[in-house]
Amino acid sequence: MENKSIKILLAAPRGFCAGVDRAIEIVKKSIQKYGSPVYVRHEIVHNKHVVESLKKIGAIFVEELDEIKDKSRPVIFSAHGVPKSVPLEASNLNMTYVDATCPLVSKVHREAENINKQGKHILLIGHKNHPEVIGTMGQLPSGSIDLIESTDDAFKYENKSGKNLAYITQTTLSVDDTKDIIEILKSKFPDIYEPKKEDICYATTNRQEAVKKIASQCEMFFVIGSRNSSNSVRLVEVAKKNGSKHAELIHSESIIPLEKIKKCKIIGISSGASAPEVLVKDFINELKKQFTIEIEEVEITKENITFKIPGKLN
Repeated sequence: MENKSIKILLAAPRGFCAGVDRAIEIVKKSIQKYGSPVYVRHEIVHNKHVVESLKKIGAIFVEELDEIKDKSRPVIFSAHGVPKSVPLEASNLNMTYVDATCPLVSKVHREAENINKQGKHILLIGHKNHPEVIGTMGQLPSGSIDLIESTDDAFKYENKSGKNLAYITQTTLSVDDTKDIIEILKSKFPDIYEPKKEDICYATTNRQEAVKKIASQCEMFFVIGSRNSSNSVRLVEVAKKNGSKHAELIHSESIIPLEKIKKCKIIGISSGASAPEVLVKDFINELKKQFTIEIEEVEITKENITFKIPGKLN
C-alpha cells in the first residue's frame, strides 16, 4: 500500500540565531583554551541536545557559582545574561569568567542603566523567572524595575515611584502581544519613554513572521524546541493565533502524533532560536518513515548577522 502524501511547509529563518551560535562557540573555545572541565552557569542556551553535546566535550552545568567545587576552573555565563551580582561574586572568588551574554541582551542591560541614570522608573515587559528577566532586573538596585507580564498587568499598573516611566522588554517575546501591552502603557502614561529601537531581537521577530506567513495553510504546526525556551513557546502561540488549527512544541520527550498527522495534507515546521537544525532533520526523517513527504521551504528573509566572540578566547 502506498504511503500517504504530506506536504511540509518549512519556515525560514528558523533555528540558531547569532547569539546562540556565539554562546556555543564560547563554550567550545573556552574548553580548547583552558582544558576541561569548564563550568557553565545555567544552560548555555535552552536546548537539551546542545547542553548534552557540550557536556560530552567537558562542560559542567551549574545553577549557581557555589556549586563549583574547584574555583580555579573558569566559568561561563549563559546567553540569557546574569545579574550584576554574579560577575562580582566570581571576581570575589578570584574565578576566571567568560560572559556569553547575547550582545542584544547586553544592549537592553545598558539601556536599563542609562534610563536609570536619567532618573526614570523602569517597566520591564517580560516573563517572571525567565533567566533573561532575572539578569536584566539584576542590573539595577532592587525596586528600580517593575515587571509587566500581561495586558492585565499593564491595565492595573499604578506608578507609585513618583518618577517618570520608561519601558524596556525581554528580547524573546511575542511581537504582537508586546505591542498590545505597549499600547495600553502608552494610553495610560502618554509620556512614557520608549527605547529608540525595539528590544525584541531580529531573530525572534523573523522566526515569528516566518511562522505567520504559512500558519493559516497548515492543518498542524510543529515547533522544534525546548519547553523552557521562551522564543520556541512563543512560536507555537503565533502559529495558533495565525490560523493553524493545531500547533505544538516538539521537545526531547515528545511523542510524534503520527495518527493526527495522517489526517493532514499540509503541516508546518519551524524551530526555536536555540534548536539545532539536526533536530528538524531528525523530525522530518521520522515522518519520512511513515509518509511520502514533499518539502517546500518558505523563506521570508536571509539572516547574515554574526557576533564576535570575546578577544581573550582567540
